[in-house]
Amino acid sequence: MATRTETDSMGSVEVPVDALWRAQTERARQNFQLSSLRFPARFIHALAQVKAAAAKANAKAGVLTQPQAQAIIAAADTILAQAEPDSFPLDIFQTGSGTSTNMNMNEVLSSLVKQQSGLELHPNDHINASQSSNDVIPTTILVSSTLAISQQLLPALQHLQQVIKQKATSLKDVVKTGRTHLMDAMPLTFAQELSAWAAQVNHTQVTLEQHLQLLQQLPQGGTAIGSGVNAPDGFAADFCQALNERSAAQFCPAANLFAGIAGQEVNAMVSGTLNAIGTVLLKISNDLRWMNSGPLAGLGEISLTALQPGSSIMPGKVNPVIPEAVAMVAVQVAGNYHTVSAAAQQGNFQLNVMLPVIAYNQLQSIELLSHAARALADQAIADFSVNHQRINAVLARNPILVTALNREIGYNQAAAIAKQAYQQQRDILDVAAEQTDLDRDTLARLLDPKRLTE
Repeated sequence: MATRTETDSMGSVEVPVDALWRAQTERARQNFQLSSLRFPARFIHALAQVKAAAAKANAKAGVLTQPQAQAIIAAADTILAQAEPDSFPLDIFQTGSGTSTNMNMNEVLSSLVKQQSGLELHPNDHINASQSSNDVIPTTILVSSTLAISQQLLPALQHLQQVIKQKATSLKDVVKTGRTHLMDAMPLTFAQELSAWAAQVNHTQVTLEQHLQLLQQLPQGGTAIGSGVNAPDGFAADFCQALNERSAAQFCPAANLFAGIAGQEVNAMVSGTLNAIGTVLLKISNDLRWMNSGPLAGLGEISLTALQPGSSIMPGKVNPVIPEAVAMVAVQVAGNYHTVSAAAQQGNFQLNVMLPVIAYNQLQSIELLSHAARALADQAIADFSVNHQRINAVLARNPILVTALNREIGYNQAAAIAKQAYQQQRDILDVAAEQTDLDRDTLARLLDPKRLTE
């Protein structure tokens, strides 16, 4: 491979001749070869936004000239225009502060500035002016998470709720057997069952929206430890204003810059809510799988749309592939939550040193949940069909309907009727008519499944 020689404070190093990165990135590329995991494009884009906003704040403070700041902003915009930025090769498992990736961005921007404007801007002295990896990387985690949640996950959760509510409306008069402990219980309508799904999704959405208020409080301007060394007065506020202009968000300086650098409890809380979203999607997925089970030997209450053959050996078999895929997403998100939670505990004194792995897992969870919510809505819930004959046959023979007679005949006699109906596989109405003094019309009214859902 053709190379060129680059130097840094440690000496010289050979870098691929066409690479936009320089010495410090190349050292990290050689040092950290632990995995194939890389920062996602959303993180790299957020980091470029941070650098552009910092450049504008530096120009306002007189740290950079206007031409220097504009050149940095133009270079950052070049990276933002790339769907998959290709000059960021570093492993997630690197120095815990993310210094290597911060310098990767600084070096790439410096090279782009030279290509685009001819200016010689130093990666540390100019691109990284008034900054430290210690405030840049925590800030970028918050910025990328905020934008991903606002632009991707919250709209997906809202879409899921809308689809669930529309489906519930179409099934508001369809009564089915309820289940507790996976055993027959009192009846309910499909609309009531689906309303629980929508409410559960909403619970997590509300919590996520509350977390956004914390996510938007940025430690940028705290530099190395939170004291703000080498950052001009007003830098934090000017930075947030510039970032808001570029992102249409509502970022503000953290009330305590030391906490924003030393701790990662905000991301731990966000990750916990992401795990809760996964829990809700898993519950919905499992309900769909159970209701779809069969078609002959299972519950067979609904039929999910057939999307692909389900077996390489059993002809005609079709599986609930979307709920299964979403269930795996939920499990992955649960694992990510444990990773982020453990990593967030590694804040020693003035810095957490597991920032890259927090960023990677949190952004992966947001992306997975966003796609999973839409897939569940559009490919499973929106178009499943109800097997009315199966539901009605099971409902009429549900012995638990006798619960409605408790006040009329008492718990013990009602239990005896339920057991007889189940043993003889007869409708509960017929057995109750034989075993009580209540007339059939009264029994029909008391045991009406639809009335029992009201």
